[in-house]
Amino acid sequence: MRGRADLRAFIELPYRLYRDDPLWIPPLRRDVAHMLDKHHPFHQHAEVELFLARNDAGQVVGRIAAVKNDAHLAQHHDGAGFFGFFESERQPEVAAALFSTVSAWLAARGLGVMRGPASFSVNEECGLLVKGFDSSPVVMMPYNPPWYADLIEGYGFKKSKDLIAYHHEANGVPDRLERVAGRLAERHQIKIRPLDLKQFKAEVARVRMLYNAAWDANWGNIPMTDAEFDDLAKQLKPVVVPELVLFAEVRGELAGFALALPDLNVALRHMNGRLFPLGWAYGLWYGRKIDAARILTLGVLPKYRLTGAAELLYMALYKNATARGMTHGEASWILEDNLLMRQAIENFGGDPYKTYRLYDKPIQAPAAG
Repeated sequence: MRGRADLRAFIELPYRLYRDDPLWIPPLRRDVAHMLDKHHPFHQHAEVELFLARNDAGQVVGRIAAVKNDAHLAQHHDGAGFFGFFESERQPEVAAALFSTVSAWLAARGLGVMRGPASFSVNEECGLLVKGFDSSPVVMMPYNPPWYADLIEGYGFKKSKDLIAYHHEANGVPDRLERVAGRLAERHQIKIRPLDLKQFKAEVARVRMLYNAAWDANWGNIPMTDAEFDDLAKQLKPVVVPELVLFAEVRGELAGFALALPDLNVALRHMNGRLFPLGWAYGLWYGRKIDAARILTLGVLPKYRLTGAAELLYMALYKNATARGMTHGEASWILEDNLLMRQAIENFGGDPYKTYRLYDKPIQAPAAG
């Protein structure tokens, strides 16, 4: 892909492909451009190439990103490269051309597996929606038509891992769980506190430490660099609600944290991907109508995982969100085989209503000569 015109075409393609889909939420173009910008901190430890597919008339009919993520390779040593930002017309030959191009690009860099979709990694939007096509995605979750699975599986990709999203209705916390939580809090001297915006920089450092330590052993996990964390914090600070960013302390020691965001997609739906000229006004107006939240992350350091700290964080988020008038929400995503966390969410009444899938396909090294 060459030049600014191609980059604009890359960013614009979904707005044409999804214009008649009432469930799609148009992202802000500036946010997509920020991710693709070579100055984004992700690119400090990764090599990325963007590709466009055009038909004979020159119209863009598909796009894809190829990603060699050195941070992933250093963590997992699995020879996996990634594809992301995949969009295509409903034409298997277009998808096959895109996947073949990425496969050759990854193979030329010595990689043996093509995995995706991930835009760009598990720390950003990832997974293909394969179940739950009857509702729009929540903030920072992907969306695609059902037939994308046909395009991907038709090329020979096989399931690597499923990611589960849970739906919650504000029906109150069961009395039994309240009693159990109270006993655990007393026994282990657990305290839950909200984010202190006056110490935002220090709080971000605490979150960074907890995130990289609590998720260290998770499948596919990639530690976030200081620059990535600072960039994400800068993006989220204007929309963070302190009562929805919680820390757990066990006997005075930092043990875990949880982060939820108001579902900004409620407002983004009406902004057509732009802040100007009127997008900001629609954002403010519909932002007042947000009645849902998404729990993005909830983690506890390994030595505190059987204390009840995770359950207390979850319960506190639930209560704080409902106190702000939020009537429902989503916890996403959870690895399909993270049975301990899945059981805890289901005990709170969570319904596994959406599934996102990551796929793998072996790739061959280029022929010698």
